[in-house]
Amino acid sequence: MRSRVLTKACCWLAVLLCVGLADAQTFPRLKPIPPRGPRNAVSAANSAPALVANAAVATALSATTSSGPSSPWQPLTNQPPFTTNDCNGGFPGAANPLLLTDGSVIVQDAGCPDWWRLTPDSSGSYANGTWSQIASLPAGYSPLYHSSAVLPDGRVIIEGGEYNVYQGVYFTPIWTADGAIYDPVANSWTSVAPPPFFDVQETVLPPPFAPIFAQTIGDAQGVILANGIFMQADCCTNEMALLDAKTLTWTQTGAGKYDPNDEEGWTLLPNGKVLTVDAYVPIPPFPYIPDGTNSELYNPATGTWQSAGSTIVQLWDSGLTCGEFNAASPTPTFEVGPAVLRADGTVFYTGSNTCADGAGPTAIYNSRTGQWRAGPIFPVVDGVTDINIADGPASWEPNNKVLMMASPSFGNPPSFFFEWDGRHLKQVPGPPNAPFDGSYYGNMLVLPTGQILLTDFSGDIELYNPTATPADRDFERQIAPVILDTPLLLARGGSYRIRGTGFNGVTQGAAYGDDVQAATNFPLVRITNLRTSHVMYSRTHDHSSMALASPAVVSTHFDVPAGQEPGLCLLQVVANGIASEPALVFVF
Repeated sequence: MRSRVLTKACCWLAVLLCVGLADAQTFPRLKPIPPRGPRNAVSAANSAPALVANAAVATALSATTSSGPSSPWQPLTNQPPFTTNDCNGGFPGAANPLLLTDGSVIVQDAGCPDWWRLTPDSSGSYANGTWSQIASLPAGYSPLYHSSAVLPDGRVIIEGGEYNVYQGVYFTPIWTADGAIYDPVANSWTSVAPPPFFDVQETVLPPPFAPIFAQTIGDAQGVILANGIFMQADCCTNEMALLDAKTLTWTQTGAGKYDPNDEEGWTLLPNGKVLTVDAYVPIPPFPYIPDGTNSELYNPATGTWQSAGSTIVQLWDSGLTCGEFNAASPTPTFEVGPAVLRADGTVFYTGSNTCADGAGPTAIYNSRTGQWRAGPIFPVVDGVTDINIADGPASWEPNNKVLMMASPSFGNPPSFFFEWDGRHLKQVPGPPNAPFDGSYYGNMLVLPTGQILLTDFSGDIELYNPTATPADRDFERQIAPVILDTPLLLARGGSYRIRGTGFNGVTQGAAYGDDVQAATNFPLVRITNLRTSHVMYSRTHDHSSMALASPAVVSTHFDVPAGQEPGLCLLQVVANGIASEPALVFVF
């Protein structure tokens, strides 16, 4: 049945007409596509004239952003060898990094069908790792701004896309409902049909295309629940669905959702529930409520949503203080910043405020008490007053800090990097591209080494090295995985079961929101040969649970590579960059 709800480009025009604002801007705008390829001041200024309007700021940033010896950032020695094709037009760029269960990392040539794999070297270094191309997406599927997750069986799912290839034209804004699953063993993608019960909606496409009637998923959020089931939202309604990964069939869920899913992120909590902050996107018939501060919790036991109370401060960009619907472009964007769960059970939620005199708020949700409190506001840096995260990445660090990427207005360069330690929001140096990047260019990923990998639609992938004081190391030992039971004799090419606690870590890891997900709350098995010190990862699969910070015993299976070096080895389980105490095993 055709829905009354139209997708963004159509809905917003209808809303404005209804409220008598036919001459006003339409909202929200399409999320822009970042500049691809190498960064420099000229290309950045040409792509967005306001980016480097303040030359002093750009100069100051350039002085404090580098990959030098004293910087916490380091570039990959081997950057991805992207190829030129009709999609990237000779300007490829890395995005959507995902950690596979064999310890390798895959990245997408942003918005294009090609993906590439980074394999760590024999010492376990990702900085010195090597690249290989994996299978490309099914024909007709080339999404930009889509959901993604690593399933418990080790496969990868991506769903939707705000942009897709349409009738041969790449980067067409279409809010596609297409999806695909990648099998790393077979090195192949399989198309996934959308939930059959998602509404069919009218989508207005840019000229010369006529409007179409189709289902949508678009730039919607997805999450692996604690029970291992993947849940996917529809961007443009309040609908969502659960996937049976074996049969690739969908089941309805999510009754009671207050507002449309658009622009919202999902954060898995230690109690198994999912937290979201409502973005109040007024897709008809939902009204525009400029002062809303509601949050919600999804209960997987009942499949329903209920209010999680007021966030105290407004975390979504409503234009409340600068004209609301009449605000100067691009406000309101309805964007919300990323949210990261920390080991103490609190969620650090970042906010968006694109008003010219605004600054991004933050809030802290205590998952143990169910209470919100206001956090710090993003500070003024070198005269830049409107720093916020209107889409952008954040990541948990093994030292329990949260790293984040912010920028002025709606993702205008330059970008600024901050850490939250539970008490203070402190600026930290940025990578070399920070003067030319907006916050929404970035994607983050927690590596098994504890480093944070950052992509930004360029060919420069950087690694952030968190601080590791003796106190940090003690903290890591307290939350590290614990191996309870593992085979001690391992045959090369054999498959085994291992059990323990803390196998999923205490957090999902990195966050972004509705456009990107890169959770790493699953166990990896790392084997180090004692004679050569060479490191290899065994592919894990079929984890018994994906629950966070759980004392329950978890099991997973691991496949020892045929090329694993024989002899005495140390076996460790790694979750979110923190390794267990080793078990002595013999590989033959």
